[in-house]
Amino acid sequence: MAEVAAVIASTHHPFYYRASTATGADRPPFADEWVAKIERFRETLTKARPDVLVMVGSDHFHQLWLDNMPQFLVGKAPFFDANFYNEEREFGLPKMTLRGEEELAAHILRDGLDRDFDLAFSNELRIDHSITCPIITLRPQADLPIVPIYTNIFAPPLPQPKRFVQLGKAIREMVESWESDKRVAIIGTGHLSLELGGPRQFGEHGPDPEFDRKAVEWIASGDIEGCLAEVSLESLHHPGNATHGFMDFMLMMGVAGEGRKADHVDTLDLFHTMEAYFTWYPNGAPA
Repeated sequence: MAEVAAVIASTHHPFYYRASTATGADRPPFADEWVAKIERFRETLTKARPDVLVMVGSDHFHQLWLDNMPQFLVGKAPFFDANFYNEEREFGLPKMTLRGEEELAAHILRDGLDRDFDLAFSNELRIDHSITCPIITLRPQADLPIVPIYTNIFAPPLPQPKRFVQLGKAIREMVESWESDKRVAIIGTGHLSLELGGPRQFGEHGPDPEFDRKAVEWIASGDIEGCLAEVSLESLHHPGNATHGFMDFMLMMGVAGEGRKADHVDTLDLFHTMEAYFTWYPNGAPA
């Protein structure tokens, strides 16, 4: 059976690529610290020696719109193109083509149905920065096949937070039941407190530092029960109008497991958002 070699959760700031590659007067003052943190974070995946990446993210109304919005969707294709034009224009993100792992995608879809998750699928999925940004930060050579899984965090009605946790647990079980000897890293990206287009978008820090503090503690300690006791679809409106992306972090807590403390935890306060990085090794830290 396949082995889950690493479970990784992070934010997916679209300006990292531009900030990290800028030089001279164009290089932001925080770039060196950010790059150093990302390089340490990247090493946590490298040590795991993965063969395949299962990538959890959320489409930012690029391919999925209100005329066709699945709650949970699996990409099942031999290749995935990225990014979209506005991401290239606004964030400087490069065009990318990522190889798919069709066999694992098919297994997750079949096994998901048998576990009462009616997962949608797409054979023509184009992916955006929620998946390509963690590729850029964690595996910039983009040489490993992926299975993208998209969640709906933008278009109500949304699944309840507990459903994200349940799906995370199921993804872990589905990967481990795949009849393969491959090592799989499960990577998911979301948000802490986040405001887009609102009055708190460009402050000195994220819109709700207290929520960010609690969120990092929940994730780092694996406190799923405590998180679910405080987080609801209604409460997520308060820390910022885009904070429902935190449910993708909750999904990754489900993958890692209740009470499972992260092996790597790091954060960076970037004036309008708190960046956060977590890694778990289900079978112990690799040598």
